[in-house]
Amino acid sequence: MDPIFSKTIKAGDRTYFIDVKEAKNKSKYLTIAESKPSKEGEKKFTRSSVMVFDNQAEKFREALDEAMKTMKKE
Repeated sequence: MDPIFSKTIKAGDRTYFIDVKEAKNKSKYLTIAESKPSKEGEKKFTRSSVMVFDNQAEKFREALDEAMKTMKKE
């Protein structure tokens, strides 16, 4: 399934992929994936991802906003 939105973020040896896709039933969902080297010096990568469905997206965003505010506090 091709994403209807896609953003790639490179951060050191890790790469994050943020995609919004549409399921066959037309509902939309968010995937956040991380790719990182399996072991130092190897060319193999491990990838893990989280899926957030549209009916839970607002709660996910609110929790992420709270986490970001906490990170910014000194």
